Amino acid sequence: MMQGDVHKLTPDRVGRSALVYLRQSSEHQVVHNRESQRLQYALAEKAKELGFHDVEVIDQDLGVSAAGAVRRAGFERVLSQVALGRVGLVLSREVSRLLRTDKDWCQLVEVCRLFDTLIGDEDGLYDLNNTNDQLLLGVKGTISVVELRTLQLRMRDGLNAKASRGELYSGLASGFVLDAAGRLAKDPNRRVQTAIQQVFSTFTKTWSIRQTFLWFRDHHVELPVRASSGELRWKVPSHEHVAGMLHNPVYAGAYAYGRAQVETLWKEGQLTKRRRVKSIDDWHVLLRDHHEGYIDWETFQANLQRMGKNVPRKKGYDTEGAVRSGRALLAGLVRCGICGRRLGVHYTGGSSKSPQYACQGDYKAGGKKCQWIGGALVEKPFEEKLLAVLSPHGLKASLRVQDSFDREHLEQRGLLERQLEQLRYEAQRAFEQYDAVDARNRLVAGELERRWNEKLAAQHRLEEDVRELDARRRPLTEEQRHQIAALGANFEMAWCNPRCPLELRKKIVRTVVEEVILTRDDAAGTVRMVIHWKGGAHTETMIPRVRRHPQQTSDAALDVVRKMAPYYGDEDIARVLNQDGHRTGQGNAWDASRVASLRQKHEIEGRQRTVSRPGFITLSAAERLLGVSDRTVAKLITSGTIHAEQAVPRAPWMIREADLHSDRVQAAIEHLRRTGRLPQAGDSTNPQAELLH
Repeated sequence: MMQGDVHKLTPDRVGRSALVYLRQSSEHQVVHNRESQRLQYALAEKAKELGFHDVEVIDQDLGVSAAGAVRRAGFERVLSQVALGRVGLVLSREVSRLLRTDKDWCQLVEVCRLFDTLIGDEDGLYDLNNTNDQLLLGVKGTISVVELRTLQLRMRDGLNAKASRGELYSGLASGFVLDAAGRLAKDPNRRVQTAIQQVFSTFTKTWSIRQTFLWFRDHHVELPVRASSGELRWKVPSHEHVAGMLHNPVYAGAYAYGRAQVETLWKEGQLTKRRRVKSIDDWHVLLRDHHEGYIDWETFQANLQRMGKNVPRKKGYDTEGAVRSGRALLAGLVRCGICGRRLGVHYTGGSSKSPQYACQGDYKAGGKKCQWIGGALVEKPFEEKLLAVLSPHGLKASLRVQDSFDREHLEQRGLLERQLEQLRYEAQRAFEQYDAVDARNRLVAGELERRWNEKLAAQHRLEEDVRELDARRRPLTEEQRHQIAALGANFEMAWCNPRCPLELRKKIVRTVVEEVILTRDDAAGTVRMVIHWKGGAHTETMIPRVRRHPQQTSDAALDVVRKMAPYYGDEDIARVLNQDGHRTGQGNAWDASRVASLRQKHEIEGRQRTVSRPGFITLSAAERLLGVSDRTVAKLITSGTIHAEQAVPRAPWMIREADLHSDRVQAAIEHLRRTGRLPQAGDSTNPQAELLH
C-alpha cells in the first residue's frame, strides 16, 4: 500500500471490520493457480498491519466468473455488509476481482460512498468521497469491464471463424464420431447406423413425430443416446429425442451453427431468457455436403415441411395439422375462396358424423362467418378427380405394397439382430472377466458372476423377442399377391374398399394435393372447387348444390324463431317448436344446435341462453321472489293478478317484476298462506273483485 494513503485510515474506519474478497474465474484456476490464491489470502495479514482488528476473508466466489452470468454469493455478502455500516475497508488484490460489469461497479461505488467505506488493492486505498480517488478507481473499473468485453469478443470471433470452417463441435450427435483427421464421420458401429436410419424411414411412413416415437416404444427398439460425458448409451427414445433427431441437419450431411438465439424478455416484472429457433435462412453457418449423412438434404427439407404442417392449428398456425381419424377426407387442405382462411371441420348428424367445412371469417372479431359447405357435396366430385389421376399408377403402387410386407419385418428384425449381437459381445466379455479372476476371491468373483448372469438374461430375453417376431410373420401367399396386383390394376376398387383405412386415404390425398379452394355461390346455386396438385397443376370444377332433402323449414317455424330470438335461448326455442309440432327441413326434431344453425343461415340475432327483458323476470325467478310454487304463479297469471307476456304461445312467461310487489299480489299471497288457497270471488280479500270496480 502507498504510504500516502495512511491518513485515509481514520479511527472510525479502522474501528469497523475489513473484508478481504477473493475470487478466481474457474475451477481450473482454483486447482492449478495456487500461487494466486496464496497472494490473495495474504491480504488478510496486510489488513491487520493497517490497524484492522476484525478481518473477515470472503472466499465463496472461488471458481465463479464475474461476467454477470452467474450469481456471486460472496460479492452479494460484501455489498450487504457495507450497507449495514459495519465495514471500513473492502480489500482485493485487483479491481477485476471485485467486478467485471458496469452494474456491479455502480452498486459497489455507490454503497461504499454512502457508508464511507474504503476500497483497496495492491496499488493503494481509495476514498470514494474523494474526487481524485473516485476518478482513478473509475478508470480501473472501466478498464476491467472493457478488458472482459474485449476477451469475450476475441473468443466469439475465434468461435465464429472455427464454425465457418465447419470445425466447431460443442457436442457430437449420436450416430457420428470424429475420425483420425478430426472430421465428422458416421459411427462405424452398424447397430448405431441401422437404428438411426430406422428413425427416418419410420417417419417417412408415418408422417408424424409422435407416431415415429410410438413405433420405437411399442416395439421396444432402442436408440443410441450421447450422454454428457460423451459415452454412447442405448435406451428406448423419448418423444423429444426423436423430434430433435428429425430437426437436426447434421443427419442430412450438413454442418449448421447458430440455429437458435437467446432472447431477453421482460415478463411478470423480471427479465427472463428464452431460446428461439431461427429459420434456415437466418442460420449463422450452413455448410451442405459437409459429411456423409443418413438422409439427403432434399429429404430433410421435405421432413421439415411435413413437421411444420403437423403443428396444431389451435396454436395459431395456418397449417394442415396431422392426419387424424375424422371422416372429413379433406381436413386441413381446404381453403376459403372468399377470405383465404383455412376451413375448419365440424361434424353433424348424430352417430353418422357427417362432416361440414366451415370458414369462421372474422366472426371472433365481431364480424360474420364466410361460408359453410357440406362434406358430402364436395368430397364425391373430389374423389372422382383423384381416381382419374391416380388410377394409371395403381399397378406400380401394388408392387411396392408387396415389397413393404417383407421389408418392414426385415427392418425390425435387423434392429433386434444388431442389438442381440451387441449383447452377445457384452456377455462374452463379462464371462472373460469372470473367468480371468481367481475363483477363491469371492469378493470380486461374486460381483463379476452377477454381471455375467445379467448379460446372459438380457441376451435370452432378446432372443425370445426375435423368435416371437418370426412367429408373428405371415408371408404373403401367391393368392394374396395376385389379389394385391388386381387391386393395383383397379385402383378405384381398392380406394372404395371398406377395409381401406381412412387415415391411409388422407395420406394419399396429401401426397398428391397441395390444397383445395372452395367458393360457395348462393345466387348460382353452385360450389366452385379448385384442386391445386403437387407440382403446380390445377383442376377446376363447378359443383351444383343439389339439396339432399327438398323440404325447407316452414315459415311458421321461422316466425316462432324470429319472435323468440331476442330474449329466449336456443334450447327454449327448440322446446316450443317441438311442442307446436314443427320439424326441420330434414324432418328431424329441433334441438339447440339446429336452432342456432337456422339462425345463422337466416342471419337472425340470438343467444344460447334465455335472458330477461328490462323490467321482466322469468317464472322461476318469480317463484323464488314470492316463495310459492310455479303452479301458484301460473294461476295468478291466468287470473290477471300478475301481468306476464309470451312471445308466442307455449313460450316461457316474461313476468313484470313491479307487479310482484303490488298490494293485490301481496294480499293474494297473504290469503294463500293464511287459508291454504288463493282468494276466490266473494272472499273478503279478493284482488280480482277490486279490479271489477
